[in-house]
Amino acid sequence: MRRAVELSAGRLGLTGANPTVGCVVLDERLRVVGEGSHLHDGEPHAEVVALAAAGDRARGGTAVVTLEPCSHTGRTGPCTEALRAAGVARVVYAVTDPTPGAAGGGAVLGAAGVVVEGGLLAAEAAWANRYWLANVTRFRPWVTWKFGATLDGRIAAADGSSRWITSAAARADAHLLRTRHDAVLVGAGTVRTDDPHLGVRHGVAGPAPVRVVVASDPARLPATARVFDGSARTVLAVPEQAAAAAVPPGAELLTVGSTDGQVDPRALLSGLLDLGIRSVLVEGGPHTAARLLAGGCVDEAVGYLAPALLGAGPAPLGGLGIGTVGAALRWTFRAADPVGPDLRLSAVPSVTNATGGWTA
Repeated sequence: MRRAVELSAGRLGLTGANPTVGCVVLDERLRVVGEGSHLHDGEPHAEVVALAAAGDRARGGTAVVTLEPCSHTGRTGPCTEALRAAGVARVVYAVTDPTPGAAGGGAVLGAAGVVVEGGLLAAEAAWANRYWLANVTRFRPWVTWKFGATLDGRIAAADGSSRWITSAAARADAHLLRTRHDAVLVGAGTVRTDDPHLGVRHGVAGPAPVRVVVASDPARLPATARVFDGSARTVLAVPEQAAAAAVPPGAELLTVGSTDGQVDPRALLSGLLDLGIRSVLVEGGPHTAARLLAGGCVDEAVGYLAPALLGAGPAPLGGLGIGTVGAALRWTFRAADPVGPDLRLSAVPSVTNATGGWTA
């Protein structure tokens, strides 16, 4: 199962509307005879790929898969039928399929005489498939908040200079992170201050994400901003009272509900999912990050910390209205990895947070 999870994780963000799934097939003597992952939506599922690699050696064997095999016919046939036809005697899966249309594959296999077990390494498999699970259970994209900062938590110096706080290795790693998300999101303040392009650079190859700009007053955005250069799909998200705003060339308008005159975070994410955007990398400024965090709309934080000290300058996060340590939003570290001279940290909301985010 650990190998199946590894296969699944390798496709995170690359399977469109479909889940990321890995499968390993064992023969009757529990030797690995086939493995596979789901590559793209509309293509064969992981079980079918692994069974094709195993051939006749799958008969009487075991299929180990990260998601309960589907029992419905969509663009491809049901995996339950493929497993039964291959003569697999036992299926072990990690995560129960939560979707009404495809769920119940375990019961279908059991009724056909296949031994079925579920729940093995469920947490690990769910993390490897976290984008899709957020889509189908919370009806919104998965949201990753990314920032780079000094060791003392500054994203720029007191004079506003910020290039470059982190190393070239960290910047390349962050752009690789962009390629694994459908969209990269910033606020209007970041567009006015930094004029980002939000493409993929630093030697990284991969698909350019959709660029999302959130603006309460789109009239204040410079029409010459690089994000509106037409080189990639760009969405300008505005509150309902700005629905008549002029849209810069090279952008499409998304009007969503508002709170206090600003774009409502949950309405924003719902609207982005309707546009087919299933994962969002937030690279906006402190205000944008705070709005999403306060709305319980951030699932993971990825911070690149440079071993540098400034002592003054802006922080990556704006005010959350928290006045005491006891009210702090508590998160749980998932990973800490060196990237060149810097440190990449990953954290998720702890189970004690009532924010609606991922629970560790």
